Amino acid sequence: MNRVLWVTGAGSGMGRAAAISAAASGWRVALSGRREEPLNETAAAIRDAGGTATVVPLDVRDADQIAKAHASVAEALGPVTDLVLAAGLNSPRRAWNDQSIADFTDIVNTNLVAVAAIIDAALPGLRQNAGNVVVVSSFAGWRFSPNAGVAYSASKTALSALCESLNAQEAEHGVRACNLCPGDVDSDFLEMRPNVPDSHARAVMLTPDDIGRAVQFVLDSPPHVRINELVITPTSQH
Repeated sequence: MNRVLWVTGAGSGMGRAAAISAAASGWRVALSGRREEPLNETAAAIRDAGGTATVVPLDVRDADQIAKAHASVAEALGPVTDLVLAAGLNSPRRAWNDQSIADFTDIVNTNLVAVAAIIDAALPGLRQNAGNVVVVSSFAGWRFSPNAGVAYSASKTALSALCESLNAQEAEHGVRACNLCPGDVDSDFLEMRPNVPDSHARAVMLTPDDIGRAVQFVLDSPPHVRINELVITPTSQH
């Protein structure tokens, strides 16, 4: 397999699980995120299993860093053929009466603007290789969730339109985008909630590996198959 998968948010949770799964299936994987140490841990897990991974630290909110990271991935592994965009951000301050516009901007830049910027940077390679783009959104982006937060809900909801615009305009080049909307997942992201779930609540949530398998299902789809949207929730979530 000569495919190169660039994964953001690859240092933990769903991004890490997706990267490890893809590497086990033969993808050469580029791992991006803000913290280098967790990325190195993901890379070590992949290499120990016989896979190929390169670490490319990246703050997805920085357009200059995105361009440099894309060039680094191409130099290390070859042109990017597929994307899994799992970097995400939220804040415990989620209501109109306590949010800050600085936090709002960071959340929207991370969850939405960065997704568009990375797709834009990788688009030439995606076009040449009938690439798959998996955008990790949220159940809150599929159905309004009042406790998810103003900025988070707005940014995640917009990803549906972003993916559909990519599908509508780039299908002639074989590019396919999937808006993946997970429900509650037991991951580090829960630490951003105003009330962090306890072990009993986490026990009935999805696991990152559940999402990793779902991402792999999308990546493994043949070129004539497009999975526009995929919603996955634990049976306990209402």
